[in-house]
Amino acid sequence: MARRIVRTIIKVTLLSFLLAGLLFVLESRFRVLPQKVHTGVHYLLPEHHDGTIITDIDYLQCSPWSNCELSADDGWTKIPKDLFLGGSWLQKGFLHFKRKKETEFTPASGEKVVLDVRLSRKQPEPSEGAGDKETAWEARPGGLWIKRQAKLSEVAITAVEVLFGPDAVEVREGWQLKEGSMSVGETPRLTVRRGQKVEVKKPQVMMPKNHKLKIIQVADLHLSTGVGKCRDAAPPETAKNCEADPRTLDFLRKILDDEKPDIAVLTGDQINGDTAPDVQTALYKFAEPFISRKIPFATILGNHDDESFLTREQIMKMTASLPYSLSEVGPEMGPLVKDRKGRLVHEGGAGNYRVEVVAHNRAEHQALTLWFLDSHSYSPDPNVDGYDWIKDYQIDWFKNTAESLKESHNKYSYIHMNMAFIHIPLPEYRLAGVPMVGERRENPTSPSHNSGFQDAMVAAGVTVVSAGHDHANDYCLLDKMWLCYAGGSGFGGYGGYNDYIRRVRLFEIDATVATVKTWKRVEWDDKGKVDLQTIVEGGKVVVPPPAA
Repeated sequence: MARRIVRTIIKVTLLSFLLAGLLFVLESRFRVLPQKVHTGVHYLLPEHHDGTIITDIDYLQCSPWSNCELSADDGWTKIPKDLFLGGSWLQKGFLHFKRKKETEFTPASGEKVVLDVRLSRKQPEPSEGAGDKETAWEARPGGLWIKRQAKLSEVAITAVEVLFGPDAVEVREGWQLKEGSMSVGETPRLTVRRGQKVEVKKPQVMMPKNHKLKIIQVADLHLSTGVGKCRDAAPPETAKNCEADPRTLDFLRKILDDEKPDIAVLTGDQINGDTAPDVQTALYKFAEPFISRKIPFATILGNHDDESFLTREQIMKMTASLPYSLSEVGPEMGPLVKDRKGRLVHEGGAGNYRVEVVAHNRAEHQALTLWFLDSHSYSPDPNVDGYDWIKDYQIDWFKNTAESLKESHNKYSYIHMNMAFIHIPLPEYRLAGVPMVGERRENPTSPSHNSGFQDAMVAAGVTVVSAGHDHANDYCLLDKMWLCYAGGSGFGGYGGYNDYIRRVRLFEIDATVATVKTWKRVEWDDKGKVDLQTIVEGGKVVVPPPAA
């Protein structure tokens, strides 16, 4: 009996080890466990304080079961991003820094100011980097080196953060992404600021001198932390060695340089939640092509953007803080509810706002209003399948705001126009037997519930609404107004559907005759404007001629 019990215990133990090992391999390769199992991935960035300097930086690595913090009593602040991005069962690690108010800095106490940072396996030469060319670099764990001195300096580092991946970029004024990466974790990169925080002024979008405005709509970029993996690359012969984010952004940059739009609209799923554990890294990547070209850009969120560790409001706040960003968090709407991650958020989402395009050299006159509404993600009602819908109080906000703007809009010398942008298409996108230009390659995944937003837009004079979400659909459909799709642009999201080629949509508004033209540009074998059509003329929707 005793031997049988011992054999049973041994078998159970061996089986447990075998299952644990199998789960470890699966999790390492495919991340089969839910994100909440992984601890230590960041939720909020440390607050930045004006008038402070960084006096020390250090790295601490520990087991997943510890809090992994250097003593706050000794002045340490943790950057709450696990450098392993929550992907290791055996360890996690965090950067920490000390900061001091400049007015309280006292060299006599032995304190020093951080002048520069290096990421290297070997010690840099004293002559490298900022500050005194004779000052030696101090070693820290993980291939981190810092240079410090015992007196204040104009080149002192005032803030430090972490981004990830070889393709990480820094887009904020006053910040610099350091070369190389640390020798631990998931390719962590350091970005530092010298000087105080630069307050970003919202750009104003003005009609060009010829009164023609070009808008590029970019949908479903699906960017990751790191280069990402291509899905359904098309044509198939381009799939070998395909890296999703570099290819996506190269395509976007090419179209921006070809078309030179006046404003960009990004209609959701900029971030591929499951593969973007560091949202900040992915967010800066999608913003860089516009910021570097000084193109104002406005964003809304899709159903994947908030699947990592930041809420919709936090993502919109971060986006709104960037140079050339027109994005706004918008008013708080609806009751407080728990989202799919268990976070307390407003049911109305974030990113319900408008952008006014003003008349040329007449900022007091609005030529065009662009409306942005959060279409949320999945249905919150267990009795209603599919996706969420625009709520009644969002529609009320839209109606009331549109009504309040009528008098101001009537001052414009030409016909004032309205366009709207959403992520998840409205139920009307499923209509058949109505005029349509483009292709319906997949069934529209619209909400089952129709809250009546289309009727509200028509009543307010909106002639065009354009969505994302269904990557392989790129049509414009006419039902009292034009309902358009941009088509998916990102290789981190699905393609398929007979080798669908990634694309973007453009609109050109001619205010002098109140027309809207639209077309698409594709990534592969691009022959120029695809499905060029006039959809608005004289401020009214244009019915296309019957198909031959």
